[in-house]
Amino acid sequence: MGERSQSRAIAETLVTAYRRTRPGATTDVLDLWRERLPEFGAAAVEAKRAEASGGRADGEGAVAWKAVRRTFEHFDSYDRYVFSVPMWNFGIPYVLKHFIDVVSQAHMLFSFDRGSGYTGLLKGKKAVVVYTSSVYGPGMPPTFGDDHQMPAFDGWLRWAGVTDISTIQLRAHQIAEDADLLRRDAHAQAQELGRRF
Repeated sequence: MGERSQSRAIAETLVTAYRRTRPGATTDVLDLWRERLPEFGAAAVEAKRAEASGGRADGEGAVAWKAVRRTFEHFDSYDRYVFSVPMWNFGIPYVLKHFIDVVSQAHMLFSFDRGSGYTGLLKGKKAVVVYTSSVYGPGMPPTFGDDHQMPAFDGWLRWAGVTDISTIQLRAHQIAEDADLLRRDAHAQAQELGRRF
């Protein structure tokens, strides 16, 4: 929705409050709609396997795997995250799923043990997630949709090792009778979280 995005506007309110509270802090915006994310196809997978087994990747695969590593390292370089997550078809936007698939790499974002399972490696990081939905809202009849957005994204963050997660939700903002009040409340919550974040 570009400039009309409710989730983006709320996230910007939070980041603005954060910057005012900590004027020396470094902040960065990764706009997944404008950023060219690397493709994680067969060539990158082969390069990843070659390096994991002690070999050396070359050609197209090496270039792709290098781009994947660079994307993860940029993501991992921050200790706080603010995610703007609008609901798309009751889930997350495809560009966010693409980003998740690129950065979710073994020995980077997670480790795995046959006996104990997965361990997320993003330790000590904090996140705020802004969830918006135009029509879906908790407690509404099934004809208004279902939430595959928050469980999936919160689940991914926890799997990755991020356990300090705060959420701001603006639900059913296109059909709610008190939509303006809901928006104001979401922005007020964003300001407060931004000051404390």
